[in-house]
Amino acid sequence: MKEKINVSEIFGSHVFNDSVMKARLPKAVYKDLKKTIEEGTELNPAIADVVANEMKEWAIEKGATHYTHWFQPLTGVTAEKHDAFINPTDDGKVLLEFSGKELIKGEPDASSFPSGGLRATFEARGYTAWDCTSPAFIKETDNACILCIPTAFCSYKGEALDKKTPLLRSMQALDIQTTRLLNVLGNKNVKRVSTSVGPEQEYFLVDEEKYKQRKDLIFTGRTLFGAMPPKGQEMDDHYFGIIKPRIEGFMKDLNIEAWKLGISAKTEHNEVAPAQHELAPIYNSNNVATDHNQLLMETMRRVARRHGLKCLLHEKPFAGINGSGKHNNWSMITDAGVNILDPGKTPAENTQFLIFLTAIIKGVDQYADILRVSAASHGNDHRLGAAEAPPAIISIFLGDQLQDIFDQIEHGEATSSLQGGKMRVGVNTLPYLNRDATDRNRTSPLAFTGNKFEFRMPPSSGSISGPNFVFNTIVADALKEFADQLEKAEDFNEAVHDLIRDTYIAHKRIIFDGNGYSEEWKQEAARRGLPNISNTVDAIPALITDKAISLFERHHVLSRLELHSRAEINYEAYIKQINIEAKTMIDIASKQIRPAVLKYAGSVAQSLAAIKSVGGDTSVAEELLQEINENIAQFHKALKHLEEVAEQAQLLKGSSRSQAVFCRDYVFEAMQALRVPADALEMLVDEDVWPFPTYGELLYNI
Repeated sequence: MKEKINVSEIFGSHVFNDSVMKARLPKAVYKDLKKTIEEGTELNPAIADVVANEMKEWAIEKGATHYTHWFQPLTGVTAEKHDAFINPTDDGKVLLEFSGKELIKGEPDASSFPSGGLRATFEARGYTAWDCTSPAFIKETDNACILCIPTAFCSYKGEALDKKTPLLRSMQALDIQTTRLLNVLGNKNVKRVSTSVGPEQEYFLVDEEKYKQRKDLIFTGRTLFGAMPPKGQEMDDHYFGIIKPRIEGFMKDLNIEAWKLGISAKTEHNEVAPAQHELAPIYNSNNVATDHNQLLMETMRRVARRHGLKCLLHEKPFAGINGSGKHNNWSMITDAGVNILDPGKTPAENTQFLIFLTAIIKGVDQYADILRVSAASHGNDHRLGAAEAPPAIISIFLGDQLQDIFDQIEHGEATSSLQGGKMRVGVNTLPYLNRDATDRNRTSPLAFTGNKFEFRMPPSSGSISGPNFVFNTIVADALKEFADQLEKAEDFNEAVHDLIRDTYIAHKRIIFDGNGYSEEWKQEAARRGLPNISNTVDAIPALITDKAISLFERHHVLSRLELHSRAEINYEAYIKQINIEAKTMIDIASKQIRPAVLKYAGSVAQSLAAIKSVGGDTSVAEELLQEINENIAQFHKALKHLEEVAEQAQLLKGSSRSQAVFCRDYVFEAMQALRVPADALEMLVDEDVWPFPTYGELLYNI
């Protein structure tokens, strides 16, 4: 009999959450801390020692011996430095201590993290600061049990060196402007507004032993070589298909580990590509959801190893089949629990909803290039724009109901709202279904899906901090403009109507409900003047335009210096990733593929000679040997060219941008050229001779 899992008992059991704090902290301390968390008031340092001691005692009871300030540097992954609770005493023993000072502030070495010029190499001091709005948790692995304290990471001068700080700043900016506009609209009871996010996570699982035989997967996260197997995803049978027992075991353990950490893992299923899957949590506050997603990716990798699997989070681990992303579902919630983006039953009459929706339309159109760069990465360049993910062109899908309302407003007054009604499937025993007023558009980068916006562009391996702090800020900026206007209005109702109508007319070019994958849309988008930014190198400059600097400084999210540093870091990351991939291709091509092919060609030549010696038909062997020779010659030539341009890239002087452009235009193109004859050779060489597992073995042998 299988062991019964008590989900309600294990959920959050490794989290120093509200119920734990309420049970363990003195009432006054709990009340003080709760006020900071819920109202955004300044943390009272006087309570830190009490909180730290109770946090330590709780962690020790869970088996922890060390604590860490868990932070998210600009590497895109998390970082931690473990410190033991021990404090030596004069009698040669130790006390287990953890002070409020240690809870509030840490000091990791800042010089070894990406800073984009914010810090000189010799300037080492950096600080981690406790983010009390995201609860501490116990990270339990096979070998350790660590108390993790979510923190922000900044330089000696206070510049943000992490992913969390700008997110928290943007949440504060959006709260200020959203609350302000709600008050202007007459909703005086709202004191605080938070953003709510639910990130869906796509990933691949492959056999770990086969993974270990692929240098490209080990060093780059994706396959740099590989011919398509006889069957890919064309039968559409993997999507929502029956989950294999081995994968079910992984998912079961993953759920348990996630639930312990307070991650509300809700939905799991097979995705489009073979060996691809998805997990979606229930919504949480923006920074907690971001922390949870980072923690979830770590947990997925760790749990996969227990099952002899490897979790691949790269956006395009296999060419020719569906890639992976994150779908970032975003909404705004008041302190009373009201979703501002809920249109209600009659959205045409919901002025508050319509004005916030209009602000989002304005923000996205005005700052589409900045939103695009928030989802840019070298890995995502392989995915965006293909017939599997959103196109590189930013657009918004509203759906029939909301589009009809805006059409009415544009030409007068909105007096009605389309309703979904009932739908009969055609079988008497099946119930009537409530039909939504709007269908969904899976090709849209940013779609309104009932009471939230789904941003489908973010990369599967990246932090959702970037897309969220950008989205928060561009919406806050539009709301600020709206509040500025309405506060001065003489005829308030007329001013609201005119604001919605005029803003929609000015920015409706961003609305598109058709097929985002089509060539026709690219042409139409160009006519509308919408940017089509196809790659990361072309996306990065949007961070340091006067428009972007003004936006982020106006809302105190990022300074000019911080923005320039992030642009530099993005260029450097792109260059390094291309360099690693190029060197890996050269290594595999030189040490594995070429020797294997030449050895096989020799055996074919021997067979040819043997057949000829007995007077047999040599036409097949001759044709095979000729094909191998033609492709190995092309392969060798392409390899030499890649070696040359990769070396040139290493020696290239000039700006990071010029180096990134060279890597994109020459090194990456040379990599693509080398892959063509290599994949052709895979189809010519005996599979027992081919030096590493093929796509078919990786995708189907689980």
